[in-house]
Amino acid sequence: MRISDALLPEFDQEVATTRKCLARIPEDKFSFKPHPKSFDMISLAVHIATMLGWGVTTLTSDSFDYAPEGGQPYVPPVVKTNAELLDLFDKGATEFRAALAAAENDAMLKPWSLMGGGKTIFTMPKAAVIRGMIFNHIVHHRGQLSVYLRLCDIPVPAMYGPSADEAN
Repeated sequence: MRISDALLPEFDQEVATTRKCLARIPEDKFSFKPHPKSFDMISLAVHIATMLGWGVTTLTSDSFDYAPEGGQPYVPPVVKTNAELLDLFDKGATEFRAALAAAENDAMLKPWSLMGGGKTIFTMPKAAVIRGMIFNHIVHHRGQLSVYLRLCDIPVPAMYGPSADEAN
């Protein structure tokens, strides 16, 4: 079995669930922050949405330096509406799913490195990056986003079973 074939059902489930959460963010709550050290809601949502693009980067390169020496650091895109947020997410999901579906085991086992300022932060097989730094990272931040939704009295969607606001 191909590694990507084992990951695609999880990808599809997590993308669908994450999109439901992102779709509920009203524009008048973009600036909501539960704590001064927290992301505001739109920054958290953009962080989640852009992680799908990281999957493509992982599958199509050997490394990524978010602050390359002498180069421009990574800057997340700015979205002004929920529609723009969902467009960003949907584009990333489509591109990542296609790249993942095409990935052969040899490529998934190749090492990949995250770098900052020319220094390696970690190196691990691409499959581990996809599972840990992308899938798990999205789920982690989606959990944070669900708390933001609750604090703003926005219904939290069912995820792995019913929520207090909706059945499956």
